[in-house]
Amino acid sequence: MQVTASGVSTAMGRIVKQVSEGTTKYYWYPGDKKEWIRAAVALGVGLAAFGLLMLFTRNVLVATVVGTSVTALVAGINFGRRDARALAGFRDLGDRAARRAVAGHAGKAVWRGFAHGLGGATAAVLILNLPHRGIVADWVLPVVPAVVAALAHQAGMLYEQLTASASTSGPAAPTKSEPEPALQGAGK
Repeated sequence: MQVTASGVSTAMGRIVKQVSEGTTKYYWYPGDKKEWIRAAVALGVGLAAFGLLMLFTRNVLVATVVGTSVTALVAGINFGRRDARALAGFRDLGDRAARRAVAGHAGKAVWRGFAHGLGGATAAVLILNLPHRGIVADWVLPVVPAVVAALAHQAGMLYEQLTASASTSGPAAPTKSEPEPALQGAGK
């Protein structure tokens, strides 16, 4: 990917600013600004759900489980949509540049998976350390945010695939394995 002066390179994770004729400053950042905004929205929605449930129920266990689950839901949908967009770009793996791009996307997917797992584990530890005890509070509720996140990830991937397939125009062209419609009737 070519980076121009005052441009943003999401693949490299840097902002390049041309200060003067011979001076260029590089500002490194971990990821795309749009993805940071989506992460902040997920966290904000989860905190809002936590706050509303604390206000109405006064039950810290329910508020924590729902708040972390809502955060995991929004983050899971974002991760799923992002993974589906990355997978859609892997059409031709014949040349070396395409294989390098796959390796780059796979590395980013590993980091998203690490963040996804760390979020689920953090939510489980947070819920386990609350003062409530019992089988449901100790064994079922800690895994609810991770399950919600995994299902939301799949829903995000499915949504992205459905919107991508709906955006194609006209009927699909027959593949080589499918016989032409005119040839089907010729043998009868």
